[in-house]
Amino acid sequence: MAQESLYMRLVGEWTTMMQRGVLQPGQKMPSVRKACEQYQVSPATILSAYRLLEERGLVEARPQSGFYVRAQTRLPLPHMRRQSGTVATGDEVLDNIELVLAAQQQPGYLDLSMASPRGSDFYPTNRLKSILGKLTREQPELATDYSYPPGSLALREQVARRALAWGVALTADDIVTTNGCTEALQLALRTVCKHGDTIGLESPTYFLLLPLLKSLGLKVIEIPTHPTTGLSLDALELLLSEGRLNAIVAMPTVHNPLGATMPLENKKRLAALVNEHKVPLIEDCPHADLFYGQLTPDAVKAFDRDGYVLLCGSFNKTLAPGFRTGWIAPGRYRRELTRLKFASSLSQPRLLEETLASYLQDGAYDQHLRFLRRHYQSQMSRLQDVVANYFPPGTRATSPTGGCVLWVELPGDADSLALSRAAYAEKMLLVPGALYSPRGRYRNCLRLSCCYPWSDAYQRGLQRVAELAAMT
Repeated sequence: MAQESLYMRLVGEWTTMMQRGVLQPGQKMPSVRKACEQYQVSPATILSAYRLLEERGLVEARPQSGFYVRAQTRLPLPHMRRQSGTVATGDEVLDNIELVLAAQQQPGYLDLSMASPRGSDFYPTNRLKSILGKLTREQPELATDYSYPPGSLALREQVARRALAWGVALTADDIVTTNGCTEALQLALRTVCKHGDTIGLESPTYFLLLPLLKSLGLKVIEIPTHPTTGLSLDALELLLSEGRLNAIVAMPTVHNPLGATMPLENKKRLAALVNEHKVPLIEDCPHADLFYGQLTPDAVKAFDRDGYVLLCGSFNKTLAPGFRTGWIAPGRYRRELTRLKFASSLSQPRLLEETLASYLQDGAYDQHLRFLRRHYQSQMSRLQDVVANYFPPGTRATSPTGGCVLWVELPGDADSLALSRAAYAEKMLLVPGALYSPRGRYRNCLRLSCCYPWSDAYQRGLQRVAELAAMT
C-alpha cells in the first residue's frame, strides 16, 4: 500500500509539472536510475509511475531511449453528454448502420472512418503465407480436420501466454477460440443474458454492438463514458446498487470510438464492483495490443476475483482479419459457453488456427506489435494535425491512447448524418456519431480512422470533409 501511494504521489507531481509547463512536450523524463536517486525510491515504484502516466497518455516510451512527455492534442476534448435511459435500439440507428456497411462494398470509394486496416502496411502477410504453405505441405490433414470447441490447443496455449502481458493468468483450458471477437461477444451475451434483460453499455459505444443486442432482444442503459478515463464508475455503481443491470459490456483498454484507456485504479474498482454485485462484465479488448506504450495495460480481468469477467479478444486488428480468429476467457461461465459455441458454429478452421499459433510461437509478434504501435501513433498524430488545421473553428477531438480511431465533435448544431451523406455523394465514406448510441445521440460527432496507408488521396479526402463540415 505504501509503494502504491508513493507512486501515485509521483504521478500527481509529474502531472502537475506538465500542466504548468515545467515539463514540456518532447522533454525526456528522468531515467529510472536518476529518478530512483532523486526520490529515494525503488525502480519498481518509478516504473509503476511511468506506466500509469503512459496509460493516461501523458508520456510515451521510446525504445532504448526512455520516457518522454507526450505532446497533447491541439484541440480540446469533446463535451460528452451525461444522459442515460432504458430503451430498445432505435430502428433509425440500425438502418443507418446497414447503409454504412453496404457502402463498404462499393468500389472506388475512399474510406475515412472504418477501423478495418487494409494492405500489407499493417499485416505480416508474407510470413503468414509461408507458414500456411508449410503446414499445408507437411500436415495436409489440417485442411480437413475440425477444430471442435474449445479450439486449437496450440493457439489457446499461445493466447494464455499472451494474456500475461495484460496481467491475466490463464491456462489453455480457460480459453475458447471463436470466429472473431464478434462471435465471442455474441456467445458471451447469450450465455449470461436472456431475452428482455438489460445491458449496461458505454456511451458512445462500438456501433456493431447495437444490431447484436437488438437481435438478442436485450435492452440497453447508456452509461456516460469519458474521453480519457472511460466508463463512469459512479454511474455504474448506482445502477448496480439499484439492481437495474443483468450484464455490462465495456472496452476499458483503447476504447472504440474514443481511444480512452481506463486508469489502473479504475479497472480495479470496476472488477470489485462486478464481483460484489455478481453482475457479469464482458470485457471487449480487440484494440488492446495497439496501445501506444511499450507495455499493454492490465485488463480488468487481471483483478477478477470470482470469474465474473468474460475477457474477449482477437487477432483481426493486428495479424489477419480474413482468418476471423478470436477468443474468449469466460471465467465461471466456461462450461455453458463452450456448449453454446458447439451448438452455434460447431468448430473453427483448424488450419488457420494452427497457422496463427505457429506465428505466435516464433516470437515475431512482439516485434510486429512494436512496429504497428509506432505506425499508428505516427498516423494518429498526422490525423489530429489535419483536424486541428482544417476543420471548422470550435471542433473538438479525443487524444487516443492507442489504435486507429479518432472521435471528432463538430461545433454548434452540425449534423454528421448530413455530412456523411454529402461525403458519400463525393465517394467518401464516413461513420456519423449517431450510430454509436442506441438513441442516436452524438449527431454532431463522427469517427475518423487512420488505419489506411497515408496518401495524397487520403489527405485530400480529409480536407474535403473539413470543407463540407463547415457547410453543414
